[in-house]
Amino acid sequence: MPVPTRCAWCGDDPLYVAYHDEEWGCPERDDRKLFEMLILEGAQAGLSWITILRKRDGYRRAFHGFDPVKVAAMDDGDVERLMQDAGIVRNRLKIQSAIRNAKVFLQMQQQHGSFADWLWAHVDGRPILRRRDDERVPASTELSDRISKALKKAGMNFVGSTVIYAYLQACGVVNDHMSACFRHPDRG
Repeated sequence: MPVPTRCAWCGDDPLYVAYHDEEWGCPERDDRKLFEMLILEGAQAGLSWITILRKRDGYRRAFHGFDPVKVAAMDDGDVERLMQDAGIVRNRLKIQSAIRNAKVFLQMQQQHGSFADWLWAHVDGRPILRRRDDERVPASTELSDRISKALKKAGMNFVGSTVIYAYLQACGVVNDHMSACFRHPDRG
């Protein structure tokens, strides 16, 4: 059986391939999953995504299965404990950010009915499909700039425009699969 054509960035690491094939670019509307990806994308800032994928199970354990209510209730003692946890990136600012962002996430859920409703309203509920024939992917866009600014205004951090563009790709708000990739909607 021939190997399907994939976006070149995923290479051949089985973890990366599974992430590309099963998650990346798939429209996500579940708030808990959206919260997970927000935490993971913030943790990735300045690091490679494969580093975060390899620590994903550690993050699930450390951050209560990405339950925003439980994460929002974490305190300084939890921060100190997580600073010793080799299963995650031990960066105090990123750990504190996850807790802070959980609190804001819950406020946004309350204000908008769900975080997904708020997020997807930026694209009228439909993914942006980009048809690309080359490997050039922007680091940020007007959309990621706007969402980043709104999240920062709401009180979140580690949500710069580059982080948010990666988040939008991961959650399928923007579908950036290469046109030749078997995961591109035109190939399905």
